[in-house]
Amino acid sequence: MNQGRLHQGFYRNGPSHRDGADVSFQDIRKFFNFSTITVGRWVTREEQQIAANLFFDALYDLAAILNVNEQVISLNGSLSLAFGSGGQKNSSAHYNSAKRQLALAKNAGAGALAHEWFHAFDHYIAPRMFTGIGSGDFASHAWLDNADLIEHPLNRRLSNCFSKLFLDQNKPNDYFVRSVEADRALKMYYYAMPQEMAARAFEACVQDHEIKNAFLVQGTKKSTEARLGIYPHGSLRIVLNEALMLYFYQLGVAISRKQT
Repeated sequence: MNQGRLHQGFYRNGPSHRDGADVSFQDIRKFFNFSTITVGRWVTREEQQIAANLFFDALYDLAAILNVNEQVISLNGSLSLAFGSGGQKNSSAHYNSAKRQLALAKNAGAGALAHEWFHAFDHYIAPRMFTGIGSGDFASHAWLDNADLIEHPLNRRLSNCFSKLFLDQNKPNDYFVRSVEADRALKMYYYAMPQEMAARAFEACVQDHEIKNAFLVQGTKKSTEARLGIYPHGSLRIVLNEALMLYFYQLGVAISRKQT
């Protein structure tokens, strides 16, 4: 019987989170306080075990990279996960804003977790960052639309990230231009969508960290998409990485102070 991608292993270089012990999706829900976790009925018990271990390590790696706690990863208990269920046709990974659910396909979703998580965060933070926006809006999109910012030091910090993400001296930056050009070449509107640009910049930030996890993120440097030029690179990548890391560090500090 052919084994799927899940059985082939994923490169990881980071701290031990479970000392080689197996964990379950129930453990993940309990540790991170996810709203729900759904596993598809075509996922075998063996696949479920492999996936649970991969998710557990990847989510704790993400928390370590961002210097935040589990509550941030589950977006204060509002985010749901789905594995081998709840996906979208022709998509290996998907964030459903109506359900607040992050879904990964069984054999093709690996490496997309960081990207989809940032979509979830971008959606979650939008009404906490801007006034007068819709329930399905993303903060990155609202920023580009000049929505009214709710005054708060963290909101100003994230606004600064978005400014670096999209603009160079109040004009579209090279990253924006290359994203538009990729869409034009492919005759579609996808890569230049603000929420997609933001999620790719976040992916790059996570992949550049010393903690490496190919289930969490991969492909921002050598993939076909990377060769298309639709990830930040050069000095902009360094600047964006620093801005995003500073934002999440300060978010983590603010939350830990609130909880003490």
